[in-house]
Amino acid sequence: MKKIFLLFLFSMISGLLFPQQTMVDTTWESLRNRPYPQWFKDAKLGVFIHWGIYSVPSYGSAESYGEWFLRGLIAGDKTRTDFMKTHFGENFSYEDFAPLFKAELFDAGEWASIFGKAGAKYIILVAKHHDGYCLWPSKFAPGWNSMDAGPKRDIVGEVSEAVRKHDIRFGLYYSLPEWNNPLHHWYTDHNDSIHTYIREHMIPQFKEVVGTYKPEVLFTDGEWFHTAEDWHARELIAWYYNLVGEDAIVNDRWGHGADIGFLTPEYSSGSLKTERPWAEVRGLGRSFGLNRNEKLDAYMTSTELIHFFARTVGNGGGITINVGPAADGKIPLLQQERLEQLGKWLNVNEEAIYGSEQWIRNGEEKEVLLKRIDPQIDFNWVRNTPGFPISEDHFSAVWEGYIQPEFSEEYIFSALADDGMKLIIDGKLIIDQWENHAEESESEAMRKSRNEGLSGKIKLKKEQLYPIRIEYYESLQNASISLFWQSKSQEKEVVSQKNLLTGQNVSSEKGLMAEYRSMRQHIAYTINHGNLYAISFEWPDTFLELPIPAPEKNTKISLLGRDGYLPWHFENGLLKIDVTNVKFNEMPCESAWTFKIENYK
Repeated sequence: MKKIFLLFLFSMISGLLFPQQTMVDTTWESLRNRPYPQWFKDAKLGVFIHWGIYSVPSYGSAESYGEWFLRGLIAGDKTRTDFMKTHFGENFSYEDFAPLFKAELFDAGEWASIFGKAGAKYIILVAKHHDGYCLWPSKFAPGWNSMDAGPKRDIVGEVSEAVRKHDIRFGLYYSLPEWNNPLHHWYTDHNDSIHTYIREHMIPQFKEVVGTYKPEVLFTDGEWFHTAEDWHARELIAWYYNLVGEDAIVNDRWGHGADIGFLTPEYSSGSLKTERPWAEVRGLGRSFGLNRNEKLDAYMTSTELIHFFARTVGNGGGITINVGPAADGKIPLLQQERLEQLGKWLNVNEEAIYGSEQWIRNGEEKEVLLKRIDPQIDFNWVRNTPGFPISEDHFSAVWEGYIQPEFSEEYIFSALADDGMKLIIDGKLIIDQWENHAEESESEAMRKSRNEGLSGKIKLKKEQLYPIRIEYYESLQNASISLFWQSKSQEKEVVSQKNLLTGQNVSSEKGLMAEYRSMRQHIAYTINHGNLYAISFEWPDTFLELPIPAPEKNTKISLLGRDGYLPWHFENGLLKIDVTNVKFNEMPCESAWTFKIENYK
């Protein structure tokens, strides 16, 4: 009897000291009913790391993903194939990059310090991308992992240990398919032939890397040609949850029918309406893996990054911002600088960010305009803005000027546009491609334009100037437009700058006058601990005016990072916060300023 009592007592004490996690089974109901961990909802900021064999060439077209280098070679992408032949020789293969992936300057502790200064609460390391190369000593990829080929180091293990020492949660990205696996060549072999690969390679390798490093965030990818049942998603997610415990979280890329995990919009405007946790996924530039062919203006400035981050948090989400280290293991200084500036801003404004929630209003918007001269209509913005201050999504453009043909004959005009466009020449509607599309949400990278293009004909006279107008709109995600012409004497080509003029005089500047318009958020709201925070992306000259219900008369309002309270009054439906007495040297940060309205109800 005494033994039974002692066993019961030990069981009770063990249950209090070491509470048992709630186990999940392999039904979708059990998996979807499992609560999302609070730590992830509170985290707001994570860092993605794309680093691998593709970091050696680190090359592609200026708007392309550097980590898709192998796929470019397989598909015959001229930009990448010519680069290979010119710089590495005719017989050089993608596999020959492995010995050049030396990681001689890689220091996981340095990485962790950079991420910590940025204010990141978790990281997601690409353990294996679509090329199948593993950053851990995988027995399922002999000769094609970082211990056997390349740096001779367990990269996943080193990063895991380093970031956890900095109290940063560790996450892994794992590509479900591979482009070059002999059991199934993804994108090349028929989709129905993937099941042997899944059973004999993907599942055991998945369990190897997850079981070894036990990431608290699991980000799968490459799911889009198959169902969740094809990928055995139920079994794998349940196994992972039961292995890692209640802090574990998965993303939403598990195949058709899964409907589970935190959402991962990619290169969007940072606005999503959902009850599920979500984090915007994007690079500091156009690419995830380092692309040395990217242009400087492709990179977000520190101000743009801070505004984008605050906007996503105000919309109830967060961001997983990507860095693409060079093959030697160093994170490029420009990327480090952007992260450091974000971290400095967070040091001042963290109480409005970490653990915050979405308010009844996400923020305030206003219409913005960008005017410039564009040389021709041939743009592929992918998932980016045409230029500051235009939004990445839901923008429009109008190009106007004159077109001057070189021959007197009938011309055929055609266009490729995502989403809609109209072409008007000499007052005549030549192309009308203004149909609406369903909102895009695909996770597949670098999707091709869905529009095959429409065409129209018009007779033009040599060297005569004809007024031309092109109208365009973009809804969500990918954005592109190209205008072509051809005639009996001219091969099909993009209408050249030399045939376009901004004015009716032949001496006018070449190109077309462009006007881009969109709505742009200039204030983001968050709530935390009963306080309302208004994050302003512009410093108000005299008063910050907020169209919100009046606070209580004794409400205190302050500027985060500055001592003291600010005077305010309510007038004509606007809360007016007086900043006239804030001196320049009292401004606590740059780029965005947070006003705290205490105990706001």
